[in-house]
Amino acid sequence: MDKEERKIINQGQEDEMEIYGYNLSRWKLAIVSLGVICSGGFLLLLLYWMPEWRVKATCVRAAIKDCEVVLLRTTDEFKMWFCAKIRVLSLETYPVSSPKSMSNKLSNGHAVCLIENPTEENRHRISKYSQTESQQIRYFTHHSVKYFWNDTIHNFDFLKKLLYGVNEIAVKVPSVFKLLIKEVLNPFYIFQLFSVILWSTDEYYYYALAIVVMSIVSIVSSLYSIRKQYVMLHDMVATHSTVRVSVCRVNEEIEEIFSTDLVPGDVMVIPLNGTIMPCDAVLINGTCIVNESMLTGESVPVTKTNLPNPSVDVKGIGDELYNPETHKRHTLFCGTTVIQTRFYTGELVKAIVVRTGFSTSKGQLVRSILYPKPTDFKLYRDAYLFLLCLVAVAGIGFIYTIINSILNEVQVGVIIIESLDIITITVPPALPAAMTAGIVYAQRRLKKIGIFCISPQRINICGQLNLVCFDKTGTLTEDGLDLWGIQRVENARFLSPEENVCNEMLVKSQFVACMATCHSLTKIEGVLSGDPLDLKMFEAIGWILEEATEEETALHNRIMPTVVRPPKQLLPESTPAGNQEMELFELPAIYEIGIVRQFPFSSALQRMSVVARVLGDKKMDAYMKGAPEVIASLCKPETVPVDFQNVLEDFTKQGFRVIALAHRKLESKLTWHKVQNISRDAIENNMDFMGLIIMQNKLKQETPAVLEDLHKANIRTVMVTGDSMLTAVSVARDCGMILPQDKVIIAEALPPKDGKVAKINWHYADSLTQCSHPSAIDPEAIPVKLVHDSLDDLQMTRYHFAMNGKSFSVILEHFQDLVPKLMLHGTVFARMAPDQKTQLIEALQNVDYFVGMCGDGANDCGALKRAHGGISLSELEASVASPFTSKTPSISCVPNLIREGRAALITSFCVFKFMALYSIIQYFSVTLLYSILSNLGDFQFLFIDLAIILVVVFTMSLNPAWKELVAQRPPSGLISGALLFSVLSQIIICIGFQSLGFFWVKQQPWYEVWHPKSDACNTTGSQFWNFSHVDNETELDEHNIQNYENTTVFFISSFQYLIVAIAFSKGKPFRQPCYKNYFFVFSVIFLYIFILFIMLYPVASVDQVLQIVCVPYQWRVTMLIIVLVNAFVSITVEESVDRWGKCCLPWALGCRKKIPKAKYMYLAQELLVDPEWPPKPQTTTEAKALVKENGSCQIITIT
Repeated sequence: MDKEERKIINQGQEDEMEIYGYNLSRWKLAIVSLGVICSGGFLLLLLYWMPEWRVKATCVRAAIKDCEVVLLRTTDEFKMWFCAKIRVLSLETYPVSSPKSMSNKLSNGHAVCLIENPTEENRHRISKYSQTESQQIRYFTHHSVKYFWNDTIHNFDFLKKLLYGVNEIAVKVPSVFKLLIKEVLNPFYIFQLFSVILWSTDEYYYYALAIVVMSIVSIVSSLYSIRKQYVMLHDMVATHSTVRVSVCRVNEEIEEIFSTDLVPGDVMVIPLNGTIMPCDAVLINGTCIVNESMLTGESVPVTKTNLPNPSVDVKGIGDELYNPETHKRHTLFCGTTVIQTRFYTGELVKAIVVRTGFSTSKGQLVRSILYPKPTDFKLYRDAYLFLLCLVAVAGIGFIYTIINSILNEVQVGVIIIESLDIITITVPPALPAAMTAGIVYAQRRLKKIGIFCISPQRINICGQLNLVCFDKTGTLTEDGLDLWGIQRVENARFLSPEENVCNEMLVKSQFVACMATCHSLTKIEGVLSGDPLDLKMFEAIGWILEEATEEETALHNRIMPTVVRPPKQLLPESTPAGNQEMELFELPAIYEIGIVRQFPFSSALQRMSVVARVLGDKKMDAYMKGAPEVIASLCKPETVPVDFQNVLEDFTKQGFRVIALAHRKLESKLTWHKVQNISRDAIENNMDFMGLIIMQNKLKQETPAVLEDLHKANIRTVMVTGDSMLTAVSVARDCGMILPQDKVIIAEALPPKDGKVAKINWHYADSLTQCSHPSAIDPEAIPVKLVHDSLDDLQMTRYHFAMNGKSFSVILEHFQDLVPKLMLHGTVFARMAPDQKTQLIEALQNVDYFVGMCGDGANDCGALKRAHGGISLSELEASVASPFTSKTPSISCVPNLIREGRAALITSFCVFKFMALYSIIQYFSVTLLYSILSNLGDFQFLFIDLAIILVVVFTMSLNPAWKELVAQRPPSGLISGALLFSVLSQIIICIGFQSLGFFWVKQQPWYEVWHPKSDACNTTGSQFWNFSHVDNETELDEHNIQNYENTTVFFISSFQYLIVAIAFSKGKPFRQPCYKNYFFVFSVIFLYIFILFIMLYPVASVDQVLQIVCVPYQWRVTMLIIVLVNAFVSITVEESVDRWGKCCLPWALGCRKKIPKAKYMYLAQELLVDPEWPPKPQTTTEAKALVKENGSCQIITIT
């Protein structure tokens, strides 16, 4: 086999990876061992941090089939490396049990082929393994999933069909020791350890001790939070992870086993009183009411029915394959709670286990939490680049120190210590702690306003959001729907709309009977619960729902499972029943309808139906409700009113949600038993159209104001909903997402059919301002705001695209080059499935938008996780998938989150700039002093690093967010013209004034090379100061700390740190002004006063500790003047860069107009001059035949 082979595992999936095979090489291992010893263990650390280097340094390439180690690389944008050891599983010692084929187990006619179940072929494969591989199977584990070697595809595979492990989602809580080692081996802490050792050898014990204390506090707090998260996740997963379950064996025997022993193919009995599902299973008998909030965030109980029979004919068995997504209405997912079960004729409620352990839906959710994708953000990439620049600067200082020391004949030991010391000065050890301070404070402020965050690093990213997607129902609009009225149909004509449905006239009408029976409501502990829409509909008619008890259901096979009846006051006593053949005396005392069979709502079919029977009637009735277009297509054409389309459009344009009802009498030959086995299609056809139910979905009170704030801040808003297109467009207009004068272009994409290529039909939805001619839409009036972020251009937006989920899928597949253009103006996406919402987020991110997503948790999990900033309005466990969760279910949390994100981002910039300046100022101070073989004293370092730097860093991060969102956007990275110019200008200013002080002091008439008997203070008559320092004369200053240059540089640099802190503490427009940050103001004033005081009025004890020498009073005043001029220049330059940097810098550097970096901005500029865009009304865009190669398309105008 080719030794350079590369395989792909999990192809086409989110966790797709390349895999390479390696074998251990003894000679390479020996060389690496020698390198580890020579480098003092540093090489070992390097190989620990870099898995790719580790494998390549110790192994040689080998065929994947025979390798000992595999190297894995993700195929996403992060290209992360992992390595795993190949292990061998012996089939002799490992009991392989393969469940019997499904056809033996399914005795009730529900013979659907399960994709996930083992077959004879698998058993044959196992026997093949035992012959060819000496009863051994090779596998490796990555991210809690085992991958087995598959001989037929010559690659590693899940091979769930072959071998099943224990059914458990094991979240191991690592021991404190393991976590400690992992945390301590972080490159940052290793650098700190190196610094501490170095300072200790140079007798800087105090500073070394301070850094050790800081590191210990940091490590302990980090360990605590990491372990707490592990414990929380473990507890969440461990709850009900091991329970006793009943399983059907051969000859219908019931055996009780632990849930950990379940394997796919087992038939599990669901207990009467419900359970928490320990695996994914598909129902084959009975019905269940399930709470799926753990997975979807939707707290409404869902009714699960048994798997339908795809074909009465046995040949049809292979026609349909079971899929958990397609058949989710019949699947009980792991982690969800079965509240109630229902069964008939003494049969048990049974389900076949299809997935176990980490393969289940809950397992996949836990894996996504355990192994999250890294957040890729420009700030962090730039921060590493900036650190590399500092390392380069440190390298220059390192070389300079060595050369300078050799020229001055300094001892070798001193040269090594001082040259390495310059590196620890340039790369500040406190940098990571300083960078996270702003995020920690922002997280605390978010918590105060009810927004909880599980991924703090994303707070900074939220500061960059320039597009937010909103779910509609429950997010932009109220959660529930109100019944506005009904519009019945008689003789294929619409009657006038009626508001009150609860009246005597309608009580026995088929319309009300349909409203009473066609729903998925159930009683849980005596309370009616189910879909909010069904609840509103049922409450509107005022009927009563009664369910048969478990005893009745088990005893009688023909008992009506659920009965509905009107309240007595609505039943006129003298009126005969609907069945006119019956005599009056035969009329039953009560009017009841029993629900015989239910076909639950399917989002794919967009309808639900029931078979019901009025008590005493011989024939059964079929009732159906659903999307009006779908219901009308299943009705007899003569029963559908001619003006159906116009009436429907009128309602949907006003933002109403419309549901259509239909009915038909079933043949008398259809018995109860036949109905239980009949297919859905046999019932749902040839119906009589009965009319429309009009539901009103009110906008939340705060929605328009919040969207207006976002628009003012140049943040695009997009609606992603499962509702109908016209309703969504209407809501978008009502809430201000689409302005009254804007055009809405509906893209209706059709897939290839009968040899014809895919095409898009463009329709212009009616707006308030009618266009007399298609060319009235000016292609020049494209939103310039996408190119120039100014508020005036907001009014330039002229058109928006709207499409449904089906069209979106067709466009993604067949019109790939149109996707970016549609993303630029797509505002309404209707009838979107959960996975399509995720695809939309990805498509928007592909054109460089920073995308936020706000949803109520139901069906939004994938999109919330994929977005740069996902905020869930649901407090349920599904919010585990979302980085942010809002306590208040209102979209007002979105601008709050963006404001805090912007404040945290600007804080990060300020802190980074300040820390960079701090390291350069200190680096230059030390470099200047090294030139005279001096240095800063231990307590001088301690005073600067602890008293000044730490206090300033942790208080300058406290500025709260500015009270409103502004149109201006913060920079996304550190490598930008204005920001670099700001840092460089401050570096030059600080170096200039420090050099001025250093060289000017040497020009003073009183200056001499300092020695213990120097007496420069006599020039000012400061006898007291001189007298107080007599004791020092006996002490020898080995490091030459005490001298005039040191004192001058120390005072000037101490003030420079504070000057730079004030210059960089930005306020408006993203943060509150720094004078409102009282801790910062107090700290800076206190430090200014203290340094000023010890400079102008020296205190002997302080000077002795800080190793400051006596200088004349006149020189102290001169230093004060230098500091004041430095402060004036620094603050003036920084203000100028802030005010005119953006416009003047490109001009000053002679740059021509640059191409925008973001793809969407570049695209917007291109579309400004594209005469063919936007598409004209009533035109069609067809995909070319070679769509698979390049996805190109052409525009054909239909005349």
